[in-house]
Amino acid sequence: MSRRLTAALTGGDLAPLPAAAVAHLEALHAPPRLAAHLRAVHDVARHLTAGLAGQLAFDRELVLSGAALHDIGKVRHPEELSGPGHAHEAAGYALLLDRGEPEPLARSARDHASWTRPDIRTEDLLIALADKIWKAKRVPELEDLVIDRLAATDRWAAFLRLDDVLQGLADGADARLAFQAAHPVADGSVTMNRAPGDASS
Repeated sequence: MSRRLTAALTGGDLAPLPAAAVAHLEALHAPPRLAAHLRAVHDVARHLTAGLAGQLAFDRELVLSGAALHDIGKVRHPEELSGPGHAHEAAGYALLLDRGEPEPLARSARDHASWTRPDIRTEDLLIALADKIWKAKRVPELEDLVIDRLAATDRWAAFLRLDDVLQGLADGADARLAFQAAHPVADGSVTMNRAPGDASS
C-alpha cells in the first residue's frame, strides 16, 4: 500500500473505515483522494445514523458500509474524482459483486445518487444525505424524502429533528473538506486501475 493511501486511510480525526472497505481500497490501489472522501462520508454517516437512531427504521450497518464504499467505482473512473460523472455508479455495483460483497451493499454504490427513484431504500437516502452534508451541501428535495420517512405523525417536528442533526454535521464541513483536499487525486506511486480489456493509457 502506498504511503499516500495509508495517510488517507489513517490520518486526521475522522472515524476509520470498516476493515472490509479498507481491504477493498488497498487491493484496488485506490487513489488517496477517494479514500479520504469515503472516510469523510462514512464519518458523517456515523453521526447521522446516531442522530436518527430510534426515530427511523434502517439498517445502520448497511448505511455505514454503503457510505464507506459508495464511490468505489471511481477506482475504474478516476476522472470522476475531480469532475462530474455517473459511470462510477454501475462500475461500483459490478466491482463489489465481483469482489464477493452482497447485493444489498453493492446497490449502495449503484443507487446512492438515484435518490429520486420511487423504490429507493431508506439506507440509500441516508447515504446520499451523508454524501451531501459532509461538505455542508443542503438539498431540500433529498431532505424532504428523509422527512417523509421520519414524519409518521408530525412533519414539522420531523423537519426540526433532521435540521438539527444536519446543521451540526454541516458545521464540521470545513475540516472534512480540508482533509479530503490534502490527499491527491492520483497517487504517483501506483498505476490507476482500469477495467479489464481497457488499453487506454
